[in-house]
Amino acid sequence: MAEAAHEMTIEQLAYEVGMTVRNIRNHQTRGLLPPPVVRARTGYYGQEHVERLRLIQEMQGEGLKLSAIERLLDGEGDWAERFTGLRRALAVPEEAEPAEIVTLAELEERFGPLSQNARLLLKAQKLEVLINLGDGTFEVPSPALLRAAQEVVERGVPLAAALSAIEKVRRNAESSAKAFVKMFMDELFKPFDEAGQPEEEWEHVAESIERLRPLADEALMAVFKPAMAKEVDAAFGKALEARARTRRR
Repeated sequence: MAEAAHEMTIEQLAYEVGMTVRNIRNHQTRGLLPPPVVRARTGYYGQEHVERLRLIQEMQGEGLKLSAIERLLDGEGDWAERFTGLRRALAVPEEAEPAEIVTLAELEERFGPLSQNARLLLKAQKLEVLINLGDGTFEVPSPALLRAAQEVVERGVPLAAALSAIEKVRRNAESSAKAFVKMFMDELFKPFDEAGQPEEEWEHVAESIERLRPLADEALMAVFKPAMAKEVDAAFGKALEARARTRRR
């Protein structure tokens, strides 16, 4: 795209940010975009409009609805940019593994015939292990998770059982994530917001949210490891008791 000029018509602005003129007018109607400078019945837009539209695009890309964006942009100063940064720090993994694109044939090489078992394929999509791109290919958001499922299957566990385990783990993970995020919002962000978001507290809040993800990871692993050991001991203990009873008969 061409470098943004000092002044642009709405058509030039639309080209610069990759939006339609209609969407820009809609944002303007909602009050999301400052009005242009009007001369001789023509509106002219500047760099502030480019930056505002790109911020809106970024927030929409992160899942925020226009009504929520409207409330954010109603705040004073650069609060919307700061809030978006905090939300990104909490939502985006620090070292996200790039997604992969695979074909059905490649999946069947790793997991066996899937085209004959539509139920398993649909369950994998429901769990977002796979995302159907509609052209015979699938996006794999977490290649590490797919590799783990493949290894489990190679060791003799049916794919249906592996997907069932993933489903249960995901439910527990979502519950844990909600608990940590609620703790942050209730104990840190809410008091900060109720105090009027004092400028001197922004750095503390930003540092706290940046540490929340790694602290949550550490806490989950600290709880999971002994829980896993306890469950393994219990399961093998039951197996040994069952074996002993069988031998006594």
